[in-house]
Amino acid sequence: MSVQLNSLNMLKESDQVVRHDWTKEEVQALFDMPFNDLMFEAQTVHRKNFNANEVQVSTLLSIKTGACPEDCKYCSQSARYKTDIDKERLMAVEKVLEAAEKAKQQGSTRFCMGAAWRNPKERDMPLVVEMVKGVKAMGLETCMTLGMLSEDQADELQTAGLDYYNHNLDTSPEHYNQIITTRTYQDRLDTLGNVRKAGMKVCSGGIVGLGEDAKDRISLLIQLANLSPQPESVPINMLVKVEGTPLADVDDLDHFDFVRCIAVARIIMPKSHVRLSAGRSEMNEQMQAMCFLAGANSIFYGCKLLTADNPETNSDVALFKKLGINTETIDSITEEEQMLKVKTAVIDQQNSDLFYNAN
Repeated sequence: MSVQLNSLNMLKESDQVVRHDWTKEEVQALFDMPFNDLMFEAQTVHRKNFNANEVQVSTLLSIKTGACPEDCKYCSQSARYKTDIDKERLMAVEKVLEAAEKAKQQGSTRFCMGAAWRNPKERDMPLVVEMVKGVKAMGLETCMTLGMLSEDQADELQTAGLDYYNHNLDTSPEHYNQIITTRTYQDRLDTLGNVRKAGMKVCSGGIVGLGEDAKDRISLLIQLANLSPQPESVPINMLVKVEGTPLADVDDLDHFDFVRCIAVARIIMPKSHVRLSAGRSEMNEQMQAMCFLAGANSIFYGCKLLTADNPETNSDVALFKKLGINTETIDSITEEEQMLKVKTAVIDQQNSDLFYNAN
């Protein structure tokens, strides 16, 4: 109890100043709080740093699908597992830009492009750079996830105009080798370091429900919070189980444990956008609303997250209307006009072949 009280006192005394020295005892105390108290603290922190009724909206497109040499045990795109994912080559630049334009019409402010690579090859960089330049020219924020990056590659992407680079830590250092063996935890941290050196913003989070212990979820969040600076965007993913992968039959994560992860992430990373990411297709409206109450303030629009199912855009529009949530905007149009754009673009998305199953 004393650790819990000390942790709460530090929250109040610091007035949510960003810290990079969180301890396991402090974060454990947050997880151990009564659920209502934890939600109250998370919402208090959220309101001191963000508009509580506004959510940042991104779209994620797989620009190169499948045949990844890595052995991430959750991933349908690994060449090591037999899944029903069709392998796709790198998309043509013009197709990517068409998808980005549709995403903008639907209300997304950030367009994220993901490729199933261990790391980008030099022959691919000119095409990737053109994608970044084209999306940036539309007035969208740009984000990519391409695997590991060298310093030179990070510099090249930054020069092209890339705003964010996504590279998740996935899980705790202690649990990591049970999930991935083809790259190390330090490899991931090195890529994040190269991204920072280049001057880009960091999008980094993890996946919960990988069969980890509660202590691993604590350790993962500490790793993220103690990065300096903290990631500007922190996706919290709930495992989407895929037939053919080693984690297809892992036990489901309790939904309250997932909400607690969102709330603790909000408290210890007060200035970051906490993204309610993969797994939303398994969440009902009430659970998603609870996650927003816990401090989640970013989502992906679109029916696919790479290859994982995601709620239809019109479902999100309806939920936002019920909750009185507005979408963050990047220009001067009114929120009413922004939501009208989202609604009128839904039919276009549903009939489009650009948003495809793409793990």
